[in-house]
Amino acid sequence: MISLFYGTDDLQQAEALAEHKARIPADLADLNMTLLEGRRLKLPALATACEAMPFLSDTRLVIVEGALKHLRAGAARDAVRDYLALVPETTNLVFVEADDFDKRSSLFTYLKKHAQVREFQPRQGADLQRWLAERARGLGVRLLPEASGLLCEFAGSDGRTLLNELAKLAAYAGPAGTIDAAAVRLLVPDSSESSVFDFVDAPAARRMAPALQLLHDLFADGAAAIYLLFMVGRQVRMLIGVAELAAQRMSADAIAAELGQRPFVVRKALTQAGRFDRATLLGLHDRITELDHWSKTGRIEAEAALELLVGETCDGVLGPAAGKSNTLR
Repeated sequence: MISLFYGTDDLQQAEALAEHKARIPADLADLNMTLLEGRRLKLPALATACEAMPFLSDTRLVIVEGALKHLRAGAARDAVRDYLALVPETTNLVFVEADDFDKRSSLFTYLKKHAQVREFQPRQGADLQRWLAERARGLGVRLLPEASGLLCEFAGSDGRTLLNELAKLAAYAGPAGTIDAAAVRLLVPDSSESSVFDFVDAPAARRMAPALQLLHDLFADGAAAIYLLFMVGRQVRMLIGVAELAAQRMSADAIAAELGQRPFVVRKALTQAGRFDRATLLGLHDRITELDHWSKTGRIEAEAALELLVGETCDGVLGPAAGKSNTLR
């Protein structure tokens, strides 16, 4: 049997591949499994691996990683494609790919017609919620629907990330425990907040190129500019509050309680606030308020407002040179 596994969800892909591996006795796996790199794939090596007889097993498993991406059009790719019709029935040949390969190639066209093709994309919506509930039951805990939704909102839809966060939540809930929204808020980082933290870090270090790259990556990921402007403003306000309370020698936990933030968020904010002087933080706050107003009244596009903010921050024009106060209000 010939299979093609591809897509951006590497967890689903790995689990499907594990099902194939499980068909071979564990103590004979080394003798009945072969892994080939598509970047270096040659027909003789593929044929040798596929035509070897299984040893004390019904089948052999041959895994080829990245062939569709790395095999260039020409005689080598054509030879591999033509050989596929000759693969013995005793061999399970599995091509494993990410999603970034040429789907117009003759090799992919052949596999679509003659192989078992499975595309793995991140789960979404109700399917994702069902999967999380099943995984939670497998860990011996109950995941409440509102907690499941919040977990996806914070962590995104990447399977491995969600499983890691779910395991952490299950350990916190304990055997036969229940994971609620409060536990998610306490333990799971908000990925949107993390992205904004990273974005604010770059201008703080006067690194304009990385800052603009991060900004454009956020745009490419679908983040709305007006929302980002709001999030950056909220982040700056939090940094001002954290810096002010830290100056009063309050602990991170006390600051978190005072501001209604999670402790790990405050600890990260304390580090970030230390990269700005007070005048710059105040200048940033005032400038963001101004740019937000401009974007809502049509004076400037929100995307351009964010780029302008990056440039002014990296150039250092939002501190004392801009006439801002050196004390927090």
